Amino acid sequence: MHRFLEEAIREARLGLEEGGIPIGSVLVHRGEIIGRGHNRRVQGGSVVLHGEMDALENAGRLSAAVYRECEIYTTLSPCSMCSGAILLYGIPRVIVGENRTFLGEEDWLRSRGVEVVLAEDERCVELMTRFIEAQPTLWNEDIGV
Repeated sequence: MHRFLEEAIREARLGLEEGGIPIGSVLVHRGEIIGRGHNRRVQGGSVVLHGEMDALENAGRLSAAVYRECEIYTTLSPCSMCSGAILLYGIPRVIVGENRTFLGEEDWLRSRGVEVVLAEDERCVELMTRFIEAQPTLWNEDIGV
């Protein structure tokens, strides 16, 4: 688990370095990363490129059978949009770096049979805490507030 969460954190830091929101994600199939991404809403002027959405986009088109064998790692609890994509494609396992700064749709995912594992990684908490303090308006825009 730690190797893939490390890669998601690397993606989050890259997003921050690019002037964006520090949320990263990797899509893993049979122990291999097949998609990686980070929140690129600011960088790309996008309304939908959250970290999980970017990782899914970068994985390309996959068969339903492949998605059902994947797990997705994300540095932050997934929002409703990203959770919807996880459910739509039948990804059975989500590993969440942290949910203290933002509690997404973990209960909804669990209610639909998705295994949600909380890593409680302090690096993820620190990244988001610092960002939210420095950029509250941008953060609120990202979560639809």
